[in-house]
Amino acid sequence: MIDPAKLAAFALVSGMTSLVPGPSMLFVMGQAMWRGTRSGAAALAGVQLGYIFWWVLAALGLGTLAAAVPLAFRLLAIAGAAYLGWLGAQALSHAGAATENGGTPARQPSAHPFRDGVFVAMSNPKALVYIVALLPPFVDPKSPVVPQLALLGAVALAIDIALGALYIGAGSRLSAAMTRAHTRRWLDRGVGAIFIAIALAILVELFR
Repeated sequence: MIDPAKLAAFALVSGMTSLVPGPSMLFVMGQAMWRGTRSGAAALAGVQLGYIFWWVLAALGLGTLAAAVPLAFRLLAIAGAAYLGWLGAQALSHAGAATENGGTPARQPSAHPFRDGVFVAMSNPKALVYIVALLPPFVDPKSPVVPQLALLGAVALAIDIALGALYIGAGSRLSAAMTRAHTRRWLDRGVGAIFIAIALAILVELFR
């Protein structure tokens, strides 16, 4: 199975990624703020269902690749670590450019939060790119790959649901905090530093 240190690093990356609200979490926040907790929970459930679709596609593709072309999977792991470092650099760059008016508003509320939550998640092909790039560095191709991918997917979804519930419960306060330049600046710096540190650790292990 997955090395505990790698699993902990993956959980940290997933947590930091979910903590900074993207399009899907902004949709959930908007539903909670404008239509109440039940609507926010329905939106969160829809988003997770959409993510499961991307996770299944990624797991099937990566599992096949690891079995058929181990070297290609290793190269993808190296590229994934580099991508993680690039995301960290982007976060640091974004922190330096933050302004008081730099917050991203929550999406407009929907009368069909579950359905639209699924669409929001599935209409973002970057989610698949992110999943495919992020998973290989944390997977040991010498062990059965699909069970490892299933475990990583379960961990990521559990973290996303937990943080999504946090946003639903304190939607307006958290939304206001995320639009403050000072908060976003320090959050982006923390995320950037963590991503780069984990990427470097993964690359060191891959090249050992």
